[in-house]
Amino acid sequence: MHLPGSHPTYGQDIGILVLDTSFQRIPGDIGNAHSFNYPVKYKVVKSATTDQIVTKGSKARALLPLFIKAAQELEREGVRAIVTSCGFLAVIQEELAAAVSIPVATSSLLLIPMVSNIIGPSKSIGIITADAGSLSQEHLNGAGIDDKIPLHIKGMETSKAFSESILKPPTLPTRPLDPIAIEKDLRALSKELQHAHPDIGAIVLECTNLQPYAKALRTSLNIPVFGIIDLVNLIQSGLSTKETS
Repeated sequence: MHLPGSHPTYGQDIGILVLDTSFQRIPGDIGNAHSFNYPVKYKVVKSATTDQIVTKGSKARALLPLFIKAAQELEREGVRAIVTSCGFLAVIQEELAAAVSIPVATSSLLLIPMVSNIIGPSKSIGIITADAGSLSQEHLNGAGIDDKIPLHIKGMETSKAFSESILKPPTLPTRPLDPIAIEKDLRALSKELQHAHPDIGAIVLECTNLQPYAKALRTSLNIPVFGIIDLVNLIQSGLSTKETS
């Protein structure tokens, strides 16, 4: 709890823990401040690279102390809710939320139980993730998703435009981000998923870097598509407009 005047800056209700990456963040991406209609505050978690997080849950959990430290710093700096820039951090949702006294949302996967209730029991949910082989039951459990929710998962690891610009370790050369190529691959992958599972009633984008293409997917698939920005907007809309004391 902070006294009025105890923060260095004000008006940034949402704090965002960002992975230690160097690829371009286009509008719509959580790492681009123009994606929001309100101010946000960023904090890079040093050494938390994509290749460490988009992998087995144990690797992400090994970096938990770094995320807790960064989250607590954001809380001391006055933010009123915290989100992260990678959906695979669902594995540390419980621990990170317990480490601070403000709301925490680590992943758009947290939307899935709500979306499932909205579309009804006869419909399934499609998850489009950065890497289908790495998205495990451990990640789903962290987001409160049980086996009663029918899911179909497809990964962008098969897209060279995506994987070679976003998923490569920082020690390896990456290709420049090509949004047109990524959108083309994402649309094709999503169509394949929808064709294979006609009962899909909604898509949830696990990967925060796919949010810029959500509008195109909604038009192409003609079903609801949700991502991290939708979750952040929901959280922000629920925050009081008054400064806490």
